Amino acid sequence: MPRYQLCDDPCNKAATLHLVVERADVPHDLLRNRLSLTASEACVRLLGRPERAGDLRDAVHLMRPGDQPGPAGAIYLQWQRSVARPISVGALQRALPSISAEQIATLLDAGQGGPVMRAAVVLETVLATHPREEVMALIVADAVLAQSLGWTHVLPLLAVVLKSRDLRKRGTDLQLACHKALVSSIGATLPVVADLTRRAAHLRAVIPKLRAKGAGDAVALFLSNDALMPTALPLSDRAARRLCDRLVDLGVVRELTGRDTFRLYGV
Repeated sequence: MPRYQLCDDPCNKAATLHLVVERADVPHDLLRNRLSLTASEACVRLLGRPERAGDLRDAVHLMRPGDQPGPAGAIYLQWQRSVARPISVGALQRALPSISAEQIATLLDAGQGGPVMRAAVVLETVLATHPREEVMALIVADAVLAQSLGWTHVLPLLAVVLKSRDLRKRGTDLQLACHKALVSSIGATLPVVADLTRRAAHLRAVIPKLRAKGAGDAVALFLSNDALMPTALPLSDRAARRLCDRLVDLGVVRELTGRDTFRLYGV
């Protein structure tokens, strides 16, 4: 028996995750957006950079029109874009403009065997031709994994767990690393799904208590995004700040920065 079959069956784990995330009460957009932050932090750490989740949020949300996000923020934007739309060549090229549509199409069709084996083959293929493009390789690998599992969107799983030493492996060793990573990642993701589902239900429940015009649209944004500045809400600046304070008082939204200014809020 190949060594990569000796660990827990990742396809069974993936089936469990599939059943959970397909539930109607799961905030799918929010889940993917939150996991894109987790994947970004893992990739930044893999590259030896010091930024963590709060730094990544700031790098993206505090940008002004025309600003560039910096290397760590750029990674976060790549992951955000990769999970935002259904898997397609165009959606992935939007996240990965340095690779051609033809190359992406070839990678999405590459590999044989089960979902994890296909993802491992694609990961190895990208790293062989782009050895310093670890983030790109991980995004495409997670896209191939999701597509092979029948999911419509990328769900960052491999990127959250794989380490730099894993990315240096090849063949069966890399497949084994991907199998183990998927089992570990799904185990960590299921509690996140449960937590966000519970928090989303609490947030939806307070909508009748909100009197501000546009509050329902604002809540919809919170149910789709990991973090938001009040200025991103469809309200006047004053009304947006008051709504955020109200949601914090109700215990359904958190202020994420601890700052008095340039605050970010999230479920």
